[in-house]
Amino acid sequence: MSALILVVDDEKNICMALEGILSDEGYEVITALTAKEGLKKIEKDLPDLVLLDIWLPDIDGLKVLKEIKGQYPQLPVIIISGHGNVETAVKAMKLGAYDFIEKPLSWENTIPPVKNALKLSRLTEENIALRQKIPFKFELTGKSPAIQRVKEQIKRVAPTKASVLIRGENGTGKELVARAIHHYSPRAQGPFVAVNCAAIPDELIESELFGHEKGAFTGANTRKKGKFELAHGGTLFLDEIGDMSLKTQAKVLRVIQEQVFERVGGTKTIQVDVRIVAATNKNLEEEIEKGNFRADLYYRLNVVPIEVPPLRERKEDIPLLIEEFLEEFAVETHLGRKRVAPDALALLMRYNWPGNVRELKNMIERLVIMTPAEVITAKDIPPPISTSKQNGLAEFFTINNFKEARALFEREFLRRKLEECKGNISLMAQVIGLERSHLHKKLKSYGLQ
Repeated sequence: MSALILVVDDEKNICMALEGILSDEGYEVITALTAKEGLKKIEKDLPDLVLLDIWLPDIDGLKVLKEIKGQYPQLPVIIISGHGNVETAVKAMKLGAYDFIEKPLSWENTIPPVKNALKLSRLTEENIALRQKIPFKFELTGKSPAIQRVKEQIKRVAPTKASVLIRGENGTGKELVARAIHHYSPRAQGPFVAVNCAAIPDELIESELFGHEKGAFTGANTRKKGKFELAHGGTLFLDEIGDMSLKTQAKVLRVIQEQVFERVGGTKTIQVDVRIVAATNKNLEEEIEKGNFRADLYYRLNVVPIEVPPLRERKEDIPLLIEEFLEEFAVETHLGRKRVAPDALALLMRYNWPGNVRELKNMIERLVIMTPAEVITAKDIPPPISTSKQNGLAEFFTINNFKEARALFEREFLRRKLEECKGNISLMAQVIGLERSHLHKKLKSYGLQ
């Protein structure tokens, strides 16, 4: 969508000249000959940028600038003047003007500042939008039946005190589920403390979980609080619990049962109020049979099990995830909001994503950084994604749930027909025999717009 630019200048020929220059660049232009008319047009149309003459017949341009920035602080304003001086320019910049350009106006001294102001404004809006989403950052992205079940389970278990065991492959978002449980629980104002049990050496895991006293072992120069203590009043997330040693499992079981422990090297009993949420990518029943995991700890943790589906079983969520990641990386990288072309999306949808959502997110970040154009196309997609073979019907038979298989087929069917019809919704509705408004709803529900 082209940007709307308001030009406020009392000289008609200046307005016409700017309208011509800006229109040639693809911008939509409206003009005003007085400050009052300009303020009314801002209120009515809310442009993306204002070019404001500093000498106006009814109100001084600096006063108009101050009023604009007071009511619309995010609206960029470029001051234009035929009688420019350093003092006036400094005043304008202090009042919030983005730039100051002098007459006579030309392409060279007008278009670059305009483009830069609009780019900065867009990035600012994206940043604000991302910040506004922060309270909802623990909301799982997706509308597939599989992810809807997980959301339902989170909402049911979050208000309780029950321990939760989250299962799923690496990269499926198990920690996000744990954070969502904490976020929607009565403990939301308390701490959320995460421990990756697989990343901590066995000889340090007890110190990490329970803390230690000064002199408890070589290198313990000060007293240190453990994760259980730090999580008091909140939630402790034990990630990759299946990698914890049997010795540590026994101590963790005692803390879960009694909510008391001693620091390593200490004798003082410390009481805590902690909710345990654990996660694993292992089959704990098999680990119990092998003697690698305690059955009593398993039953304590597995009060409410939640299974996070792999991405290949909820491919209809891929477009929504991609849009979310594009927004996130637009702000993080300052490279602007990029789009994914249909041919690129087809390749991303075809791939089975063994690394799940984490792998998809990493790929989108790579594409945002490495693709110079605004639109990411199929030629930008690297192997093995670009070279993965279409599985055809075989892919649907890997899904056990009828609703999920039907939803996946329906999305793929609509995606292909949308491509065949080159995005023409009316034509597509005729071809597949669906009423146009119903088709619109279907496409929107699957993220195919």
